Amino acid sequence: MRLAFSIALRFLKSGKGQTILIALGISVGVAVQIFIGSLIQGLQISLINTTIGSSSHITITSENDSKTIKNWERTMYESAISSPNITYISPSIDGPASINYDNESASVLIRGFLLEDGDKIYKFKDNLYEGRFPAKTGEAMIGKDLAIKSNTRVDDDISLITTSGRVYRIKITGLFDLGVSSVNDSWIVTDLETAGDILSIDGISSVEMQVDEVFAADSIAKDVQYTVSGEDLKVDNWKDLNASLLSGLNGQSVSSYMIQVFVLVSVLLGISSVLAISVVQRSKQIGILKAMGIKDKDASLIFVFQGLMLGVLGAILGVGLGIGLLKMFTTFALNPDGKPVVPIYLNGGFVGLSGLFAVLTSSIASLIPARITSRLNPIEVIKNG
Repeated sequence: MRLAFSIALRFLKSGKGQTILIALGISVGVAVQIFIGSLIQGLQISLINTTIGSSSHITITSENDSKTIKNWERTMYESAISSPNITYISPSIDGPASINYDNESASVLIRGFLLEDGDKIYKFKDNLYEGRFPAKTGEAMIGKDLAIKSNTRVDDDISLITTSGRVYRIKITGLFDLGVSSVNDSWIVTDLETAGDILSIDGISSVEMQVDEVFAADSIAKDVQYTVSGEDLKVDNWKDLNASLLSGLNGQSVSSYMIQVFVLVSVLLGISSVLAISVVQRSKQIGILKAMGIKDKDASLIFVFQGLMLGVLGAILGVGLGIGLLKMFTTFALNPDGKPVVPIYLNGGFVGLSGLFAVLTSSIASLIPARITSRLNPIEVIKNG
């Protein structure tokens, strides 16, 4: 085995041009894998964070006549113990209202939370660009677009008109920007007590949850549905409510896998063909080695070792090239605000797996020339030159 390795290394050194060409081919394949895979992973994470990262993954609502959950503390407790994968949970009160401004009116959505719990889901504090968090009853925050439209500033009072015609004045302590136009244009966020008072609701509208693994939300929702008591409670999850988004994400994943498979196949065929030609080029040397007593197994191992070394070299170069491409992409492909068009997610496990696949592919590709070598007749090779 040591002899086969030494001969394989000598063959690679003697044909430096061919060795460099194969290694570059492998490295390009690995770099494409890493670049495409990381780009699509980054795009998916960005889409998830934008669409559902700061929202409820699982929501419990009531189907009774009042559309409220009366014994909500119990429902929250049962939900929390239903699965260890639930990270945040918060009750909420929701209801429509309207505000008047400059002889116009706008529809708004009153959203009441246990504010600290609601903030863990919606990240209000992180997106509060002016003012402060509501600290007491009668205070609220509004979205950026609504503040601009109604010319509302921090510490201003606004009048809310409920569907029953009741007027309620509330003080605005902060302005937030969650990056979603429909939310920024309509949400008025306050505490549970204030929202319940404005909307005259006894109980809560829903229990909202986030989970640690967003793509397992549907299975976790089934655990919640099984655990919570009350026949009128309905449990929804983001996957069922966003089928088109989920289909798009799955389509991206499938296309990424297909690209990577075709890259691997092209690398495998390229290495196999080049090494097979190498067998023909070095058939006389192989014949002489066999005539000198080298076994067929060791002769075959020469090309297996060649494939293995080429795979390792190409994987190392490919990982460096792939990371370099990602760095260039995040440096030059920027939005007007200076942020990358797609935030790249570099997964160390995926990078290592791409390199490992290159090594395995090269080793598999070397089996074809290795088989050809084992069948060479030394007498015929030497005789025919």
